[in-house]
Order: sequence, then C-alpha cells, then structure tokens
Amino acid sequence: MATADAATKLDFEAGQKIVYPAHGVGTVTAIEQQQVAGMTLEVYVVSFDQDKMILRVPTNRAIASGMRALAGSKLVDDALKTLGGKARIKRTMWSRRAQEYEAKINSGDLISIAEVVRDLHRMEDQPEQSYSERQLYESALDRMARELAAVESIDHTTAMDRLAESLAKKKKAA
Repeated sequence: MATADAATKLDFEAGQKIVYPAHGVGTVTAIEQQQVAGMTLEVYVVSFDQDKMILRVPTNRAIASGMRALAGSKLVDDALKTLGGKARIKRTMWSRRAQEYEAKINSGDLISIAEVVRDLHRMEDQPEQSYSERQLYESALDRMARELAAVESIDHTTAMDRLAESLAKKKKAA
C-alpha cells in the first residue's frame, strides 16, 4: 500500500463517535497498545452497540480502512435532499445492481447510502420489493438513521421518522 497512508493517522479520542464503512456508527472506547507478532501496535478500540461487536483498528490504518468522523450537518442536509430526488435505477441485471448497492452501503459515504435508500424506496402504489431488495433497503435505511441519530443527538426512532418525512416529500414531488 501507499506509505503516505501508513504515515498519516487520524486522531480520534475515547468517547468519540465514528463511522466505520462496513459496520456504520460506533464509539471509540479506548486507544490501546497491543503486542502483535512481537511488535507493539497502537489500536483504536471501537464498540458497535447495535451489533454487540468490538473492533480494533490500528491507528496507522484508520484512514486506509475508511474510518471517519461523523458527517457534518451540511452533509446530512445534502443526504436528506438526495432522498427527495428521483430514483435512478439502471437497466442492468438485479445481481449487478445489488452488488453496486452493497458497495455503496459499505463505502460508508452518507450520500451514497442515501442514493441506495432513494433508489430502493417503494411507495404504497408501487409493486412489492423482492426479499433481497428489501434487505438492502433496510440495511441502507438503518445505516443512514444511525448516523443521523448520532449527528443530531436524537434517538433511532426519531431519526427513522425524519428519513420517512424526507421520503414522503419525494412522493409529493413526483
């Protein structure tokens, strides 16, 4: 890998909320020194309460892993606006689109996640989603709600309601 990435590290503090692309919002619970293969390694200990999981990320690999601070309020507003846009569904096979949606969800990028929610959202008058569509939609919606809740210091249910409002505006605009 690039040595520039290895030399640069993020400065997170214990108690700070972060986003890890593959798992969503977590909390840095500690910064520890660990012995691995005879080497001392500094790691962020990240707790994901929703998954009851603890992840240890080497501090010098945090950037390369995509770990980042929570989105700012401007980015959250842009993501909510994205939800209100017109769905852009490519005319490719579902398996290919599903892979692209999964990649967007796991990118950790709030705008990309909002695009997945927007594209997979179904109104009452639209046909029912397949199981895999529903799974991807719910995963993206949950990931977005967790970050919105953390950024705005609200509970998960309130965040889900805010997302539902943004999606309802899409219906009125259509």
